[in-house]
Amino acid sequence: MRRSHFPEVVFQNMASPLVNNSSRLSLAMERTGQWVFSQEIPTDVLVEVGKATFSLHKFMLVAKSNCIRKLILESKEADLTRIDLSDIPGGPEIFEKAAKFCYGVNFEITVHNVAALRCAAEYLQMTDKYCDNNLAGRTEDFLSQVALPSLSGAVVVLKSCEDLLPLAEDLRIVQRCVDVVSSKACVEANFPSRSPPNWWTEELSILDVKFFGKVITSMKSRGAKAFTIASALITYSEKSLRDLVRDHSGNGARTAVSDDSDLRTRQRELLESIVALLPPEKSSFPINFLCCLLRAAIFLGAASACKIELEKRISAILEHVTVDDLLVVSFTYDGERLFDLESVRRIISGFMEKEKSVAVFNAGDFREVSSTAMLRAAKTVDAYLGEIATFSELSISKFNGIAILVPKAARKVDDDVYRAVDIYLKAHPNLDEIEREKVCSVMDPLKLSYEARVHASQNKRLPVQIVLHALYYDQLKLRSGTEDQKMPNAITTRRQLQADTSLARENEELRTELLKMKMYIADLQKTQGPSTKATAASSRRPTFFSSMSKTLGKLNPFKHGSKDTSNLDDALVDISKPRRRRFSIS
Repeated sequence: MRRSHFPEVVFQNMASPLVNNSSRLSLAMERTGQWVFSQEIPTDVLVEVGKATFSLHKFMLVAKSNCIRKLILESKEADLTRIDLSDIPGGPEIFEKAAKFCYGVNFEITVHNVAALRCAAEYLQMTDKYCDNNLAGRTEDFLSQVALPSLSGAVVVLKSCEDLLPLAEDLRIVQRCVDVVSSKACVEANFPSRSPPNWWTEELSILDVKFFGKVITSMKSRGAKAFTIASALITYSEKSLRDLVRDHSGNGARTAVSDDSDLRTRQRELLESIVALLPPEKSSFPINFLCCLLRAAIFLGAASACKIELEKRISAILEHVTVDDLLVVSFTYDGERLFDLESVRRIISGFMEKEKSVAVFNAGDFREVSSTAMLRAAKTVDAYLGEIATFSELSISKFNGIAILVPKAARKVDDDVYRAVDIYLKAHPNLDEIEREKVCSVMDPLKLSYEARVHASQNKRLPVQIVLHALYYDQLKLRSGTEDQKMPNAITTRRQLQADTSLARENEELRTELLKMKMYIADLQKTQGPSTKATAASSRRPTFFSSMSKTLGKLNPFKHGSKDTSNLDDALVDISKPRRRRFSIS
């Protein structure tokens, strides 16, 4: 034999540039043929691996592979000339390296192929139990001495195991890589060894979501901080769902809105897996990132549990959410139309229910006092309504459904919601009076500032009733002579407005009756002549009041004194008490 049975294997940490599978297979077969024919011994077995065939020598293979030895011994053929090894891990390329090892030909072991070589060695039973310094032992040395001591090397080995399951798991290659990666990632998160400090998150982003989840779970068990886990998840999401999560401007809409159902199915499964890995600490993620995940979940039709989890996380920190964050959830990727606003409604509703529970727990009255978080959230919701009010497809029920989620006590003034109402009325000019009143029902005209009341009094888009309320409030202020800060609260003012409205209605009825009486008297005067008036005056009979007056005059104890009033003419004195009228305008 011209070559030793113990090949010189070159350890290399990085792989050479990759080529396509077909050219790589042809080059492998060409090289295999060269070193096989150089043995000057005719080949006696043909090994098939997929579409590739290798003409080799039985005695060279049997010397290292117990699997091939068994196949030859157990064969029913007298002289086995063809062996099928299509199931070997790694395919033809890895078998070529295993065959070279049997022939003592040099080849390179790298972090990219060491896992496949280790699995192939197990498949071919090329272990040290069968032969000293066999392929299994050489690959184990490379794993422990070269690949696993570094985070980058362990990640690459773990990535290569994706196509080697379940054998790679049975050999514990996956678990060893996961342990190394999670341990070193936790160290790098606390004590970065290079710049940028989160470089390790970029390394993890090349993994399949299954292996990535194993690493994250292992990091959690090692006590990694929530912000460390969040950093890895954010980077992984932006890498794996780039068009759905990272692009916020709508430039990725053409790629995101794809008709490829298989792609969308993979993206949906990936997104659901990422959401399942989120740590329980709800404040560990940027709000905008959560909103982008929720928009992607809505677009991809993710499971209800996935969407509800994201909605709860956003709802828990709604006081920190901006209008732009809510708009991310509300619009499609091209920004041309609205999504279903049910998610936004559930987010706001969940926050309000939480604040109510906190108020009740603190023995407070939620209707009278609102927390700072509630006030901030109310301003955000009102500003958000102003942004979506311009879209024609937004119905009154959806607009009002979001507006009424904010308690009235959470708005010190209704200027922001008035602005949203005005924008909605301007964007929907075909609404009738009743529909406009429905839109305006979400605001309280008595809680508008002076500037807003002035604007409302001149706003032709508002219903007449709203304008009258705003004007009446100013009239009350002028009547009382007080400033805005000294005015009674809205409830007292509303009650006074109702009472005064009732009085005004009564006065109007009295004035109407008086006008009718005057008209009736005028008609009588026209129908009766002057003679009738004279006859009536001369033949006037004593009235009941004049007769009673004379009778009482006789009983006057001062009739003989200086205060005698019995000689006064009853016709010259009006002793009837004037009738009091409330706010009579007659």
